[in-house]
Amino acid sequence: MSTALETEEHQALRAAVAALGKRYGREYMTTVIREGRHTDELWAEAAKLGYLGVNLPEEYGGGGGGMAELSIVLEELGAAGSPLLMMIVSPAICGTVIARFGTEAQKRTWLPGLADGSLTMAFGITEPDAGSNSHRITTTARRDGDDWVLTGRKVYVSGVDIADATLIVGRTEDARSGKLKPCLFIVPRDAPGFGRNQIDMELHAPEKQFELVLDDVRLPADALVGDEDAGLLQLFAGLNPERIMTAAFGIGMGRFALSKAVEYARTRQVWKAPIGAHQAIAHPLATAHIDLELSRLMMQKAARLYDEGDDIGAGEAANMAKYAAGEACVKAVDQAVHTLGGNGLTREYGLASLITASRVARIAPVSREMILNYVSHQSLGLPKSY
Repeated sequence: MSTALETEEHQALRAAVAALGKRYGREYMTTVIREGRHTDELWAEAAKLGYLGVNLPEEYGGGGGGMAELSIVLEELGAAGSPLLMMIVSPAICGTVIARFGTEAQKRTWLPGLADGSLTMAFGITEPDAGSNSHRITTTARRDGDDWVLTGRKVYVSGVDIADATLIVGRTEDARSGKLKPCLFIVPRDAPGFGRNQIDMELHAPEKQFELVLDDVRLPADALVGDEDAGLLQLFAGLNPERIMTAAFGIGMGRFALSKAVEYARTRQVWKAPIGAHQAIAHPLATAHIDLELSRLMMQKAARLYDEGDDIGAGEAANMAKYAAGEACVKAVDQAVHTLGGNGLTREYGLASLITASRVARIAPVSREMILNYVSHQSLGLPKSY
């Protein structure tokens, strides 16, 4: 893929991460999934090389870069067939929120570990009855003396079993208006009253999904991240990186599938020429390549705007990038499976499991329909439908 728009440092990072990904590849990932393990070896090596914390501040052990760098890391690992989903959650969402809004103590406690991979943090926002409507979040936090007490439920929280803590989005009552407003809390894994149940998914991935129950979880005052009155700003500071990184996840997966299909189409011969010589095979693969390239351009734009501090511009671009990457990923995987025919459904080629996995980029962390709502309302100025 063309990288001429990137700096030499970015190109070098891309090449280095691609080399790491190649050493692991899809076979490593499928073995880990089959054995019910986690991607500990790849996570540890990526951390040791400084890739996991490339977006975090240097004074806390990070690389001093931003989403531009972190998205390169995830994209290239995905293109090699071994993406690390927890990169979206731990360094991108949680690391960013703590780096931007956390107290000095919170930064010292969490950022070095998030950067070197020794600590992992999950992120809980989705609720059974709220879905895409974060205004319906019912997980509440109330003050009790100096403490906070959290009560509520969350669903589809990735990696809670391996996370040292979960950044939970709750709501507190505004003393002046009485209205509920979002706030973020760091909930340690072993906090009394903090229960989890694994959700049985058709999706095959090393990272498991959980439902969380917070039953009067008592937290100290310093569990609150940032200012109690700046909840929405802090929340979106985490959600924009999540969308950028989900785009990287989708682009990487799409590139992996496409590369398998192209390799197969070059060599598979049924008539006189390889099947890749036929336009019915070649053109859809070319279209998939174009769509992935266009998605990456929008992702790069979103990352740059975010890293420059333009949260509003980044919000629009990150939503568009996530939408485009989700569509491009699903189409690339679909076309790759069709190119291989029956072989596309075998375990040997490793594409069939991506049919389910590619849907993640369309559905999470926000559905494509909600992105279309956002663009029609925010970008085009059309009346709000909800």
